[in-house]
Amino acid sequence: MVQMIEANWLAFVLALAIGLLVAWWLFARGSKGAEPRSHRPDVLDEGAEPARRNQAFIDAPSAASASAAITPPPQAGAMAGVGEVIAVAAQDEVEEAEAEAASRPDPAAGEADDLGRIKGLGPKLVVLLQSLGVTRFEQIAGWSEEDIDRIDAQLGAFAGRIRRDSWVEQAKFLASGDTAGFEARFGKL
Repeated sequence: MVQMIEANWLAFVLALAIGLLVAWWLFARGSKGAEPRSHRPDVLDEGAEPARRNQAFIDAPSAASASAAITPPPQAGAMAGVGEVIAVAAQDEVEEAEAEAASRPDPAAGEADDLGRIKGLGPKLVVLLQSLGVTRFEQIAGWSEEDIDRIDAQLGAFAGRIRRDSWVEQAKFLASGDTAGFEARFGKL
């Protein structure tokens, strides 16, 4: 470092002089014509009058009383059709949901199987599957690859368990009542 300064001392002196000149120029320019700092009163100062802006909000009538006087614009009738379209679409969705719910077996009617007998299906998964409408071994045994993907996407943290634990194969054994085949393949129930 010392050798570099000795070799380039002229450049260092020149850079220092330019830096001092720029600093002096900025300082002199900043103090020229500047107004002296003074305290301007604020509404938060002790003894100051309340802010007029806030008082206007306080004195204004409430929005509830003002909304009673508002009349709908003349083109409001043109938008009435949009509401009807939305209502029909909502009704269609409700009917589809009711039809889907009717096609599910009712676990309260005693038709539900003990899904906990499937290896890898714990109590939380049983409840989750029941909320998705899956209550019978026959349902799981009949899943296609698309069904597995659809259900798997709804399992959250348990995603991937259907294929990894062979739920469909286990359900086929249990749905047919083949406990010997099940135990030979998956172990004791």
